[in-house]
Amino acid sequence: MADSSPPQPSLQQTLGPWQIMFYGLGSMLGAGIYALIGKAAAGLGNAMWLAFIMAMVGALLTGLTYACVGGRYAKAGGAAYVTQRGLGKPLLSYIIGIAVMMSGLTSMATGAQAIIGQIKELIGWQPTDMLVKLCAIGVVSLVGCVIYRGLKESMWLNILCTVIEASGLIFIIIIGVRFWGGVNYLESPGDTVAGGTGSGITMALIMQGAVLTFYSFIGFEDILNVSEEVKNPGRNVPLGLIGAMVLATMIYLAVAITAVSVVPWQQLAKSDAPLMEVARRAAPWFTGIKPVYAFITIFAIGNTALLNYLMGSRLLYGMSRQGLLPAVLGKLHPTRHSPHVAVFVLFGIVSVLILSGGVKQLAESTVLLLLIVFTVVNISLIILKRRSDEPKGGFEPPTFVPVLGALVCASLIVVRVQSAITSTDEAQRTAPLIAGAVVLISVVLYFILKPKNPVVQED
Repeated sequence: MADSSPPQPSLQQTLGPWQIMFYGLGSMLGAGIYALIGKAAAGLGNAMWLAFIMAMVGALLTGLTYACVGGRYAKAGGAAYVTQRGLGKPLLSYIIGIAVMMSGLTSMATGAQAIIGQIKELIGWQPTDMLVKLCAIGVVSLVGCVIYRGLKESMWLNILCTVIEASGLIFIIIIGVRFWGGVNYLESPGDTVAGGTGSGITMALIMQGAVLTFYSFIGFEDILNVSEEVKNPGRNVPLGLIGAMVLATMIYLAVAITAVSVVPWQQLAKSDAPLMEVARRAAPWFTGIKPVYAFITIFAIGNTALLNYLMGSRLLYGMSRQGLLPAVLGKLHPTRHSPHVAVFVLFGIVSVLILSGGVKQLAESTVLLLLIVFTVVNISLIILKRRSDEPKGGFEPPTFVPVLGALVCASLIVVRVQSAITSTDEAQRTAPLIAGAVVLISVVLYFILKPKNPVVQED
């Protein structure tokens, strides 16, 4: 007897390479770069551009891995799917999926509250802490409505936000480019000769700076979770992802060179708003710097929340389709083709995080969790490339790329843990413990929710 049940809705392939590139660029270009410039200057002085190059090389190794697996396996489950396919360990795949989800949820929770904080400063508003949290939940609900509406609407909003947040950095470059060439770009805090000769630059110093600036490239991994909705993913995922990383690197390098050309690195290192200081000196005629940058920051943070919400909804959907999460999370809206149940569940979880407070400590730990995810995904690709029956994608880096990617990320884990132990910041000090707690909770949840026959190798 023929099956008369109506066809089930599915995710629609609507994204091209330009949309994927804006998705990746929007994920990487955030409000953090505005403060990161000062921290990088403190470590490397005028030579901080070397740290960005080194960080890009390290991040690109894992980026190439993600470009490969995104083209090979266009699945909404992202890292969880690739881990299961490569290593065949449902528990590990579940932990990896939860780690990625927590990175997105904490980013959304902290970002929503930061947006309200920017609005407070902009208009001189003095609300109670509870009102701030409720307004932050309102921001999350607005973003959730866009995600629920559909992928096309989400991508148009992302492009708008990305253009606005990039414009702030491009403005810095435009007004400061006339200062280029006026300083020694190898001068560092370790120089012993007045004026700087570059003699104080060591590979260890550059590596320390690279560890710091590496986190400005995090965000490219979100592309993996929307790869199922990309047209011709074998071609467009690598093009979009690598293009986004190259563009981000070019912007970061130009901003770094501009900053030290306009403001002495010693002053950048001490400034609470280094790029705003650059704008003040390079364009003294521009009197509206503070409100304009507050406006740009709101869009930058909002874009991060949008893309993390989008990533999280696809991740829950994909893990549900694999059988790693309850089937209800794998439902799609019949006309919008959006994972509406996952969208509502994420809204509830983020709302609880906002109301509970203490999100900063959790946010610090997710950087460590993401490095673990990167290491595991690199190892998974190494194994998958050794299998003759695995499908090939349109982009296939040599095996040494994921090998080096795994080594770089594993090294950064060690550095991250060491810095957390010696840090005076309580949130950073407790980050490894919180990361361990997230893993432990994931294990407990897995054994509570684990299905009898998970589908983990679907094509």
